[in-house]
Amino acid sequence: MRSYDHPNLFNFRDLGGYRGRGGRTVRWRRLFRSDSLSRIDPADAASFTALGVRTVIDLRRPREVARDGRVPEFAGLSYHHLHPEHAEWEDATDHDEPSDARWLANRYLDIAGSGAAAVVAAVGVIAEADNAPLVVHCVAGKDRTGVVAALTLAALGVAEEDIAEDYALTATATGRAMEHLRRSNPHLATMPERYLVCPAEAMLLFLRDLDRRHGSVRGYLLEHGLTGAHLEALDAHLLEDPA
Repeated sequence: MRSYDHPNLFNFRDLGGYRGRGGRTVRWRRLFRSDSLSRIDPADAASFTALGVRTVIDLRRPREVARDGRVPEFAGLSYHHLHPEHAEWEDATDHDEPSDARWLANRYLDIAGSGAAAVVAAVGVIAEADNAPLVVHCVAGKDRTGVVAALTLAALGVAEEDIAEDYALTATATGRAMEHLRRSNPHLATMPERYLVCPAEAMLLFLRDLDRRHGSVRGYLLEHGLTGAHLEALDAHLLEDPA
């Protein structure tokens, strides 16, 4: 099952099941992506804890954590706040870019560039088998989470098209998520529409640009501090032979 129904989470899903390196498959129930886990309340607690999550990676800005709070402190849950430094989207200099996909890909390149330390650290945490099952999240679970999820899947050898398709699944959650966010943060009602969309092409452009700049996603990760041992560990615990 890819998507899970938690009453106050709208974009929680499993990254398992995709075909990776050597025909092996990404394991189910080891790595999840989500919108903000700060919204977990008693209605969500049972379904969330039933997944046996041991580790949470929170990619939100410090002010977002201060504003909304963090994941509740469930017994045995480890919490990592890894904030990728990146420019505010309203300060982007390419607002005249006609393509939403290209504009979003540029934002993701910025996250992977100026935010490389936290992004790569997040993949390093994911690589440690003892941290699984693990959830990575930001506010909407689309952009910062999308970058970390994409890099992790690409490092596992998942095809770019499958990664982009997974990214685009967020569209099914956007309506409910924004309805909630606008109630709790009214200023979001004026957010430009292109901030909210998730065309698969945006992720394809991002990954292909990263390939051109670094040779591969694995090349990018190694250039920014991940080790070969991390990549071997990532494969070892997240890939399995197909049944």
